[in-house]
Amino acid sequence: MKITGLIAIAVVSIFVGFAVAEGAANICSETADALFVACKAGVKDDSFVMKAKCLNLTDSSERADCFAELASDKKDGLDLCAGQRDTRLETCKLLGPGPYDPQLNPAGFDSDFTNLTNPNPYFPLTIGYQWKFEGGGEVNVVDVLNETKLINGIRCIVFQDQVFVNGNLTESTNDWYAQALNKNAWYFGEETGEYETFEGDNPQKPELVNIDGSFKAGRDLDKGGIIFLGNPHPGDVYLEEFSLGNAEDATVILSTNYSYGNDSELDQFVPKQLADRFCSGNCVVTKNFSLLEPGIFARKYYAQGVGVILEVEINPDGNTVSQLVDCNFDSRCTGLPTP
Repeated sequence: MKITGLIAIAVVSIFVGFAVAEGAANICSETADALFVACKAGVKDDSFVMKAKCLNLTDSSERADCFAELASDKKDGLDLCAGQRDTRLETCKLLGPGPYDPQLNPAGFDSDFTNLTNPNPYFPLTIGYQWKFEGGGEVNVVDVLNETKLINGIRCIVFQDQVFVNGNLTESTNDWYAQALNKNAWYFGEETGEYETFEGDNPQKPELVNIDGSFKAGRDLDKGGIIFLGNPHPGDVYLEEFSLGNAEDATVILSTNYSYGNDSELDQFVPKQLADRFCSGNCVVTKNFSLLEPGIFARKYYAQGVGVILEVEINPDGNTVSQLVDCNFDSRCTGLPTP
C-alpha cells in the first residue's frame, strides 16, 4: 500500500502527505543508495582501525587470528550493507517514492495523560500501567512512568523498558510516546542502554556498554513515526522511527480481526490459551521489521485494552517468542500461561 493512500486513512490533518509529481526524483531509493555508500565507508573505516589494533599484537599467532577476524568481519559488514540496501529498496515499493517528512502540529496532540481525549485502545499510554513479558531466557518489564517530555512542542509520556537475564539488567530504555487527537499513537524517540556484567569485577554490577539506537525527533534531523494506528486496516504500512543508519523500524498491518484457529500462518508459535483469553476476533497482528536487519522480522499481537500480548521474532539464526505473563491493570492478566 502506498503511503499516500495510508495518509487518507490513518493520519488525517496532522500529517502532511508525500505526493510526488510524475517524473520527479525517487527520494526513497536515492536515500537507500546514499546509505549504502555510507555503510560501505563505515565498514572500510572500521577495518582500518582493526588493522591498527592487529599490528600492535606482538604474538604472531594472535596477530594472524586478528587479521583473519578482520577479513571475516569486513566481508560480513559489506554483505550487511548490501542486504540493508535491498531491504530499503523493497520497503520503498510499499512506502512510495516521496521523502519522509511529517509536519506535525502540537495542537493535534493531547498534553494531559491523565485525561486523554481519544486514547488508542491497542497502545495504552496510561500512567502506572505495567507489563511483564518472558521468553528467550529474558524477562522484560515495561512501566508507564508519571513523567513526560516535551519534544518539538508535543508532550510525550515516558515508558521505561527493562530487560533482565538471570536477574541481571541487560537493557534499559526510556521511550517517548505521544497521543494524537485522531487516536494515532506516535513515537518520538528513545534513550537506550545495553548493559553487561563482567565476571571477576568487584563489585559485580551492570555496566553501560552501548547506546546504539538512541534517537530523538528533531535532533540530528531524526524524525518520529507512528507506533500504532488509531484505525488500522490490513495492508497499511508506516514508519515507526526515522533515524537513518541508526533506528529504522517499519510496520505492516497483517490482520485486525485475529483469533486462534482461523489463520495457520499467524497461529505459528502462538499459545492457544493466551490467544483464546485475549483475542475474540479483534486482535491486531503486525509485521515489524528493521531496515537495518535484513531477513529478520517480528509478528506482534495486540489485544484491545492491553496492547502487546505476544511477539514472535522470525530469524534465520533461530526464532524467539516473548509473551505477556502479567499486567497490573486488567483482570485477564491473572494466571497467564508461562512460556
